[in-house]
Amino acid sequence: MLDKKIIKKRNICSTDIEVINGIPVIKYQSFCDIPGITHGFSTRIGGVSSGIYESMNLSLTRGDDPEKVMDNFRLFGNAVGIKTSQMVFTDQTHTTNVRVVTKEDTGKGILRERDYKDIDGFVTNCPGVGLVTFYADCVPLFFADPCKKVIALSHSGWRGTVGKIGAKTVGMMTDVFGCRPENIVAAIGPSICGDCYEVSSDVAEAFKAVFKKEQYEAMILCKGDGKYQLDLWKANAFILEDSGLLKRNISMPDICTCCNPESMWSHRKTGAHRGSLAAFLMITEGLNDYS
Repeated sequence: MLDKKIIKKRNICSTDIEVINGIPVIKYQSFCDIPGITHGFSTRIGGVSSGIYESMNLSLTRGDDPEKVMDNFRLFGNAVGIKTSQMVFTDQTHTTNVRVVTKEDTGKGILRERDYKDIDGFVTNCPGVGLVTFYADCVPLFFADPCKKVIALSHSGWRGTVGKIGAKTVGMMTDVFGCRPENIVAAIGPSICGDCYEVSSDVAEAFKAVFKKEQYEAMILCKGDGKYQLDLWKANAFILEDSGLLKRNISMPDICTCCNPESMWSHRKTGAHRGSLAAFLMITEGLNDYS
């Protein structure tokens, strides 16, 4: 059984850690309050992988035993109520490309080949389509419009954040499905915090070029010698608010992946010798109006 104290949380306290059949699942209360969807974010605890991948590694591309990884997907999927046959994987390459997926896409990336590439975000209105994206410090972005019964899940590293994939995801929800931004509930998932994320001047300048002055000053701290601390949490919150989401409908993360190397995978902490975390989101049935 997981001792919840092993995961250091900040003071925002928007997440809860639910242990289901011995599997820790990080959830957002704002999404738990919406009937008809299931969601969750993994830790590195509760799986069957070994060595540098111990134990809940959710990546089939990092050199781990594929059979153990599949067991991990089954274990975590059972915990959140998503079958492996319902899952559809992104093909993340730090783009801002977002794709609409349907039941015809289920199983792609896990049980059969993908017929798409360079996709960092998904949108769907189809029940039974389990959206899955992957992380080890980058920012997960969860979206749900309970009025139009539409969900989305996007991966936002620093490149995706500069490119404002969050805004592009909201744009696809509105353009394709008629969602209204003020009805969309969003959560910025567990990822690296501003205190841990040091970047070089070229990254800082890229953010300066696309954000308002007051936003840039709130998310970037100059340390001197061409080094900066970058707060991707604030950056993505600004993007979502600028896209028309209500501030009260945006849940901020309270778990930093880099601050929790014993329970979370962090590329900044361990480099390439690691497993991956994953975010899951699916419409089940009975997604009713929500206010």
